[in-house]
Amino acid sequence: MTVANPRIPYTYDDYCTLPEDMSRRYELLHGDFYMVPAPTTRHQRILSRLNSLFLAQVNGACLGEVYFSPVDVILGQGNAREVVQPDLVFVARERAGIIKLHGIEGPPDLVVEIVSPGTAERDRGYKLTMYARYGIREYWIVDPDLCVVDVYRAGASGYLSPSRYNRDEILMCSLLRDLQVSLTEVFAE
Repeated sequence: MTVANPRIPYTYDDYCTLPEDMSRRYELLHGDFYMVPAPTTRHQRILSRLNSLFLAQVNGACLGEVYFSPVDVILGQGNAREVVQPDLVFVARERAGIIKLHGIEGPPDLVVEIVSPGTAERDRGYKLTMYARYGIREYWIVDPDLCVVDVYRAGASGYLSPSRYNRDEILMCSLLRDLQVSLTEVFAE
């Protein structure tokens, strides 16, 4: 008698066979699929403001490319590949070769995740570790409820302790030296 093995991990090939349904987005993390719920209007407002600030800085100085979700970021190799759809990603001009038609194959230079009740644990837990493991230089966790941004910067053995920026502060991006993010504007209702 054959016994089913419910813990055979999903692969990137499995991910690629998911139906193209724009009402549902998925991420592939450690061999499991996670449905990503539609963002709230507040989430979208924050993302729109951040995207505008990044685009103005990056495009104006020809520094690279900025993408916002949904865009596949494919990390790892072979069956161990993982796929995430961060809210915002920046790829420096020098690394533009990782940008492919179907997604970004390799670690972007900067990733921004805007947490929601359904994603907060993954964003602050597994994804934090995963982004450090794959060498993403800077990771921002934006918390709309607390009106704070935690910025993780790569160190010699993973991310350094985060710098926390509050609603009334200006966030200075270490990768984009002229980018100044007024969190008062980002979190304005």
